Amino acid sequence: MTAPSPTRRGAARHSELFDALIDLLLAEGFAHLTLDDVAARLRCSKRTLYALAGSKEQLVRAAVVRFFERATVRVEAAVDACAAPADRVAAYLRAVAAELAPASARFFDDMAAFPPAAEVYARNTEAAARRVGELIGEGVEAGDFRDVPVSFAAETVATTMVAIQQRRIAGATGLADAEAYEALAALLLHGLTRS
Repeated sequence: MTAPSPTRRGAARHSELFDALIDLLLAEGFAHLTLDDVAARLRCSKRTLYALAGSKEQLVRAAVVRFFERATVRVEAAVDACAAPADRVAAYLRAVAAELAPASARFFDDMAAFPPAAEVYARNTEAAARRVGELIGEGVEAGDFRDVPVSFAAETVATTMVAIQQRRIAGATGLADAEAYEALAALLLHGLTRS
């Protein structure tokens, strides 16, 4: 067995650093952290961080992108494990809630205040809303859901998801983003499923 090449070792180290960075940002937010703080917390040099991204802003954006990419893979895996339309919708929204659960309020507040990260969250929210609309459409077509206008249901979900992403739900209700997704799943499924 041959040892991994330096390129592979470097890629593995970058992946480990990004994972640790994501954990740090989710737990503590990022607005207050300097690159020196991040390097110290990740036990690496600033030079190593600059190999990941050219600035703190780029590093944060890259970490947010990676967070949502990983989350999307796990959310879709949860959906793929279900067959019934109601279970698929519930799995999707609950998996989103589970992915967001480790994120602190400070992380969400920092992300909302930092346009590059807010744009990534908004883009992912829009994609998630489209996906829920597709899942609702599948359920209506299969006859498992009430015959509701799918475009209306999808728009309602999209509007709620955007309100969660923009921190309006947290401000109005005190619910964390993950809790809001759980509540949306319950509300949606009770409204869609046939009695």
